[in-house]
Amino acid sequence: MSRYGRYARNSAFLLVLISSVPLAVAAPGGDNKPNIVLVLMDNFGYGEIGVYGGGVIRGAPTPRIDSIAAEGFQLTNFNVEAECTPSRTSLMTGRYGIRARQRPDGPPRGIWWGITQWEITLAEMLSDAGYATGMFGKWHLGDTEGRFPTDQGFDEWYGIPNSSDRAFWPDSDSWQEEAHPDLEFTYVVSSKRGETPKKLEVYGREKRKTIDREITDHAIDFIKRKAKTKQPFFAYIPYTQTHEPVDAHPDFKGSTGNGSFADVLAQTDAYVGELLDTIDELGLKDNTIFIFTSDNGREGIKRSFGFTGPWRGTMFSPYEGSLRVPFLIRWPGKIPARQVSNDIVHLIDVFPTLAKFVGGKIPQDRILDGVDQSDFLMGKSKKSARESMVIYIGNELFGVKWRNWKMLIKEIDEDSYAINNMAYASIYNLIIDPKEEEPEKFYLDDTWVDAPLWQVIEDHEASIAADPGAPDP
Repeated sequence: MSRYGRYARNSAFLLVLISSVPLAVAAPGGDNKPNIVLVLMDNFGYGEIGVYGGGVIRGAPTPRIDSIAAEGFQLTNFNVEAECTPSRTSLMTGRYGIRARQRPDGPPRGIWWGITQWEITLAEMLSDAGYATGMFGKWHLGDTEGRFPTDQGFDEWYGIPNSSDRAFWPDSDSWQEEAHPDLEFTYVVSSKRGETPKKLEVYGREKRKTIDREITDHAIDFIKRKAKTKQPFFAYIPYTQTHEPVDAHPDFKGSTGNGSFADVLAQTDAYVGELLDTIDELGLKDNTIFIFTSDNGREGIKRSFGFTGPWRGTMFSPYEGSLRVPFLIRWPGKIPARQVSNDIVHLIDVFPTLAKFVGGKIPQDRILDGVDQSDFLMGKSKKSARESMVIYIGNELFGVKWRNWKMLIKEIDEDSYAINNMAYASIYNLIIDPKEEEPEKFYLDDTWVDAPLWQVIEDHEASIAADPGAPDP
């Protein structure tokens, strides 16, 4: 049996090679394809919202976001990558960030470079399936000509090209205009397919306060316009919060009495509620897939806010507080309500799963790491289609998860970010030791887990070695 065939049979890595034939059983109801609204938070930890143990204890109840869980499926072992750009790559391509960074010749690209034009994005797949596609928020997958959202499948875009940390620059007393030719302030950008993106206002601290309000307004306007046309739509809403700086809109500043982070949490819940209300008021609820998730766990710097719930670590680490984030999905009548699962699912699975739901075509000329989770989410299967995943920080492989076990061949110093290469891999049972405090706890009873854990790494490394890479530009 080929290496790729062994992947599928063993479920060790669950690598999927999928043809370009439309995925069957798409959009129950025939041509009435479901709309899709996908909210992606920025550096938003597992423990922020009520149904994940946050909400009230974080200073702001989140009843509107929690309602998605009450009406749909909540995943407690939903995994992403350790940094913003790799996670957004995974979402947009169904491929691990490392795979999209591979060059045909030479070392991999840097982790914040983004994706090449060669990648087939989620928006392109949906556009080809007949969808209107709009993005409102943070891109962070390329800021050069030909690599903006409206070059990669989106009909329209309003938001920022990169990260919110640049919002500090215009207000910094130590900003030096001529420090480097590539340095410039970030601007809020607007664009339509086929047009050159237009720079609007400078993205400083004052604009930071209002940007998520504007993102919400643009998304609602898009949804209302497309509802009139009867064309199915994909509204991708990658909010800029709760990335630093955490600055609440003036309407919410001081509203909780519990500080800026709680104010922004209340703000986010209200904005998500407006999106839900818009869908409901337009009579689209039963035919709209609504997803709420995050790109990675809380910020990794000491001065930042954020809560990872019961998990260790922050973003930029290989620990669960970096990798495990909220994931809620609602599709009334198709996805059963009040479902909760602790099975492993990964952000790379969103692409093939949505393709299955809508009858979309996915490429046959590249490896997709994602797997179709439609049967699992719709209650046709009791188990996730995935048992394992690999863990990267930057371009370095740190380890693997398989079922409830985790193996790290590298660990990281959480104070200095120094990488510690382990002479012997750290093995964690995440049920017994969810905080990853004691490697090898009870491991002597279960040394058999070495075999499936190392098999995942062996198969993944073989697949990367055989991957021709993503060509420029």
